[in-house]
Amino acid sequence: MSALARYFLHEGQRVAGYDRVRSHLTDQIEAEGAVVHYEEDPALIPADFRDPATTIVVYTPAVPADHTELRWFEEHGFEIVKRSQMLGYLSQGKFVMAVAGTHGKTTTTTLVAWLNHRVTGGGSAFLGGISRNFSSNLVLGRGRRLAVEADEFDRSFLRLWPDVAVVSSA
Repeated sequence: MSALARYFLHEGQRVAGYDRVRSHLTDQIEAEGAVVHYEEDPALIPADFRDPATTIVVYTPAVPADHTELRWFEEHGFEIVKRSQMLGYLSQGKFVMAVAGTHGKTTTTTLVAWLNHRVTGGGSAFLGGISRNFSSNLVLGRGRRLAVEADEFDRSFLRLWPDVAVVSSA
């Protein structure tokens, strides 16, 4: 999720969210401009994000269906999309290289992103972890190439229409 938060911050959008635990990663995205809270309480949703006309809610399957904030957004008519669905939207019009499989997705996606960066001088990527060589889980580069970690959990990878697919440990 933090890669999506970083992407939207880079695009000049306001970002806010909930996480169960403060971490180095949440501290980083807060320093980049995101507003994060750590208690499950709809009262903590910032005022700027309480209008369904100007806010899209993005969540992962790790958020339980009975999460009080998710229920609040549902009850108030917000557009709610899974992380994988948002990646699908963002990948439209791109040359998508998707990496799926049981093991090595983050490493392989990072390798694809690095090759794009070194060979083409561009390309972007949404990584499943912080890459040491990029110092981030988001790579922003020019051009249409997009490397994406296509998680098979909850069939999330079905939201992507890759031009190239890598399936590890098949």
